[in-house]
Amino acid sequence: MEQDRWVTAVGPHPAEARDTLFFDLDGTLIDSQVGITRCITHAFERMQHPAPPVEALRGWIGPSLRTSFAPLFNDAAKVEQAVAYYCERFESEGWQEHAVFDDIEQVVRALQARGHRLAVVTAKNEAHARRIIEHLPFGACFDEVIGATADGSRSSKPQLVAEALSRLSLQPGQCWMIGDRRMDIEGARHHGLRNIGVLWGFGGAEELREAGADALAATPTELLTLLC
Repeated sequence: MEQDRWVTAVGPHPAEARDTLFFDLDGTLIDSQVGITRCITHAFERMQHPAPPVEALRGWIGPSLRTSFAPLFNDAAKVEQAVAYYCERFESEGWQEHAVFDDIEQVVRALQARGHRLAVVTAKNEAHARRIIEHLPFGACFDEVIGATADGSRSSKPQLVAEALSRLSLQPGQCWMIGDRRMDIEGARHHGLRNIGVLWGFGGAEELREAGADALAATPTELLTLLC
């Protein structure tokens, strides 16, 4: 009944195919700050290196881990070891340490009911992202999960969007990217995708505007209007 309320509130659902929507994961579908920052801190502890303040670690949510660790260790082997320590804790505990943003489930279900094809495109390790999506109550709404490779060879948003377009056999004009960080907008613009920056995550309006966001959504429900 709750789903029906959301669906009928936005009008009829045309039979024709709608655009495919690429959703970022961290900061867009889930608030994963606790799990990510605890795993980063764990990695620094194992590396016997001082960790940045927790407030600073919010900025680590979005970019690839290697991008964030590299300036602090300045050594490829140490960066890989830090990533391994991060994964060590994430695979045992961190993947569960998140909360679903208010209203996002209903919005995702409503967009699917309209005929949109949905996918997750995230810089998170793909195996980790799949595990999270599989355990979300609305995870089945997503046709595919595209994430970073374990070795980091595919980790930037342009690479991830390219993989999503290829894997789903889509053209950029058929797709939107929805995310909370500048990397999401830059990845979309690199390939000519329309895009929406969301303000309930970790980036903020200034960051998203500077990246060239086509539109901003202050709440999940605003996506229903922007994507009509």
